[in-house]
This record gives sequence, structure tokens and C-alpha cells, in this order.
Amino acid sequence: MKIWVLHGGEGPEREVSLRSGEAVASALLERGYETEPVDLRNRGDASAFIEKKEGFAFIALHGGWGEDGTLQAALEMAGIPFSGSRHASCALAMDKTAGKALFREKGIPVPKGIEVSRRGADEESLSGACLEELLERSGKLVVKPCCSGSTVGVSILDGPGGLGDALEEAFRHDGRVLVEEYIPGREITVTVHERHGKPVCLPVIEIRPRGGFYDYGSKYTPGGSEYRVPAPLEESVLKAVEHAALGSYKALGCRAYARVDLRLDDDDLPVVLELNTVPGMTATSLVPKAAAAAGISFGEFLGMVVENSLSR
Repeated sequence: MKIWVLHGGEGPEREVSLRSGEAVASALLERGYETEPVDLRNRGDASAFIEKKEGFAFIALHGGWGEDGTLQAALEMAGIPFSGSRHASCALAMDKTAGKALFREKGIPVPKGIEVSRRGADEESLSGACLEELLERSGKLVVKPCCSGSTVGVSILDGPGGLGDALEEAFRHDGRVLVEEYIPGREITVTVHERHGKPVCLPVIEIRPRGGFYDYGSKYTPGGSEYRVPAPLEESVLKAVEHAALGSYKALGCRAYARVDLRLDDDDLPVVLELNTVPGMTATSLVPKAAAAAGISFGEFLGMVVENSLSR
């Protein structure tokens, strides 16, 4: 079965997606798979691909219709097998408000937050008891688009000052924005994948951005961050982290693989920030690092994703 590596897209994460797609295609070719990258620049390209192609689609699009379940739903209807989770899981993961609401229902710790829309989204509407509650933990706020990735449009504020500008920046990328409490502590991430149909965790990674904030540059610039893998965690903390990651994966009904981003608060308690159903696969990305720490080559890991996705 030929593998088409779908990458590109048209949003702010296009360049990252192109690099992910190139890395995936190269690694799969080295493993002996018949592989060809396909740059989907817009929905029209995606429709043309679905109408004409047969084989397996490895999705390496980040953000927008490539990750929010739109492409996945179209592939499902066309009967084309593809990598990763089905459309409903992708939609829930991309929508941070919906995903975190489900996590809360399952007892998984997440930051306190409130969603705002352009209508009435001003500093006055977010003042008072609600804003005070969000500032209570650390005195800081996180403002982010509700449906975006790669920390595009994200701001961290020391107090409520500058909230209006941060909202405007986030609204450039999405009509819905989350204002959340900032969780001080260690930044960690866990890749979950499946072995014999059972989700398991790869080694936990601790991220130490050299600039203090794990932003777009820290993620995709070589040397922009220090990574400790496996993260130095006490056994009890490691179990709590893996429990939260696996719980998040199962809560959204994910399949094949995903990456869960968390923070360890001052008491070493894990707080889930988000789950990524189509995580980055560039040279500086976290999933390949976690696989390597487990003794799994990048190509071998991708082959496992393909086989697990097909077994679905």
C-alpha cells in the first residue's frame, strides 16, 4: 500500500508542517515503504487528493482543517485509511475548551480558565471575581487562541495589564480565546502510542526553554531549548504524570499516537495543558526524541503508527 504523506496547509503552522512531512516521508522511505509527499495548500487540494488517490494517508498537517477533524472526516467518508485518531477525537483535542471540559469530567487536572469571544471581550468583562480567581495561583495569566497550536498567538501576562492587547493578538488567529491561570513549575510532555492495541507512554521529556517561555522560536530553533529525556522524576510523580497522560488519551478516544503537554506545579502535581493528535515531526520535535529514548528509531516508530492505524 502506497503511503501519501499529507503536509503543508495554509495556516500559520504551514512551515512546520512542511518540515514534518519531509522528515516523515524520508524516514518511511528509509524503512522501505513506497512513499510520496503531497503538499495540500488548501481544501481544494485536499478534495482533489481524496477524489483521485488510493493508499494510506499519513497526516502531517498541523492546525486548522488538517488537525481539527475536517480532513480526517473526509478521509473516513472516502474510505481512505489514515494515521492517528478519528475525526471526533481530533475535533475535541483541537478545541481546547471542549477538550478540557471533558478532562475535568474525567477527573483530570487542568488549568482554571474562561473562554471569551470578540463580542464583549474587553478588560472590563474579565475583571472582578473571575479574573481574581485566575490570578490567585501565580499572579500570571495565559491568553491563547482556542483552536490553534505551536504557541501561535499565545501571551503570558504578569497580572491583568496588557490583557486587551493579548486578546487582540489571540483573536487574530481564532474567534474564540481562552484566558487561563498560569501554572508555575516544570514543563513536560508525554508521547502516548499503542502496543498490541494498548496505549503506553514513551519516556517523559522535560522542556527547559532557554528564553524562559516555550514559544514558537524555542520549539523550532535548534538550541532554543534544553530537553531532559527521560525527565528526572520521582517514581510517584512519574506514575501520576503517566496516569494523567493516558487518561487524557483515553478520554478523547485517541488512536495510534498522540502527545500530551503538561506542567508540574510547585507540589509536583501534573496539570494537563492540551493533547495533540498530530504532533510535530521535525528534527527538533518531541515525539522523535521520546521514541529515541525508548530505543525506537524514528522510522520504526512511524511504521508502528502506520500499522496501528491500519489495524483500526
